Amino acid sequence: MQDVKLLYRVPEVAEALGVSRAKVYQLIQSGALRSIKIDSSRRVRQADLMEFIADLDRAA
Repeated sequence: MQDVKLLYRVPEVAEALGVSRAKVYQLIQSGALRSIKIDSSRRVRQADLMEFIADLDRAA
C-alpha cells in the first residue's frame, strides 16, 4: 500500500506553495486556508490544501 500523507505541517505547506511560514499562518488566520490543531501543533489536511489551491485557480 502506498503511503498517502493526509496532514501537513506548516513548513511543508509553505514549501509546497512556495511561500513563507509566516504567510501560511496569515492564510490560516484569515480563514483562506483551513487547518486543524492536534495538541499544540497546527496541521493542514490534504483536502483543505487542495481546496485552497483550487480556489486560487477560480479567483484568477
